Amino acid sequence: MNAELPDWLRPLLERVTQARSEDFTRLPAPAEGGRPSAVLILLGAGDPPDQAGGPAVPVRPAGPDVLILQRAADLRNHAGQPAFPGGAVDPGDADPAATALREAAEEVGLDPASVEVLAQLPPLWIPVSGFLVTPVLAWWREPHPVAPMQPVEVARVERVPVAELVEPANRVWVRHPSGWVGPAFRVRSMLVWGFTAGVLSVLLDLAGWALPWEDAPAVELPIAGDRPVP
Repeated sequence: MNAELPDWLRPLLERVTQARSEDFTRLPAPAEGGRPSAVLILLGAGDPPDQAGGPAVPVRPAGPDVLILQRAADLRNHAGQPAFPGGAVDPGDADPAATALREAAEEVGLDPASVEVLAQLPPLWIPVSGFLVTPVLAWWREPHPVAPMQPVEVARVERVPVAELVEPANRVWVRHPSGWVGPAFRVRSMLVWGFTAGVLSVLLDLAGWALPWEDAPAVELPIAGDRPVP
């Protein structure tokens, strides 16, 4: 294990390397597979207080955070939905990590050289889109500013502190009109739900960061027309 990794990241890395697809989903991948894709779960640390002089004012709370983007509201698929950076595998991609890093560079301007890939999670099946998604866990060794590179696809980018994700007041159960119920997070004026929230919820448990929240309220997923409202 890399000696330079922060201590808070080590328990998660030790446990995630032993994780199975069943730990994240009850839906087995079909025998014929699906469209290969990958997402980047990029963990960083909040900016420390400025020690250059004057009062110490942190830009964001110190501690671990995760990069989340919000899809543009007029996309055909997943419109307005918060998500990890990522997308479908291209023929030139060497592996899922290459896909996740390429997509993050295209979507939010992430410099792949600033990232240390730590582990690949088991591929997870998403029936509604037909994707077989490999989440890639990475440490943002040298954080830098990021922003939407393709506004027609990405509306915003946020580094969401883990402290906000685990706050019980920010957690809810969301119910889709189809009857599906799953975990969700209300953070930074976003409702993070679906695949992204499910993976985040499991990772928070594996890392030992999660706080009791099972009695959180259940809310109906807002729908406008035939699309969820972000």
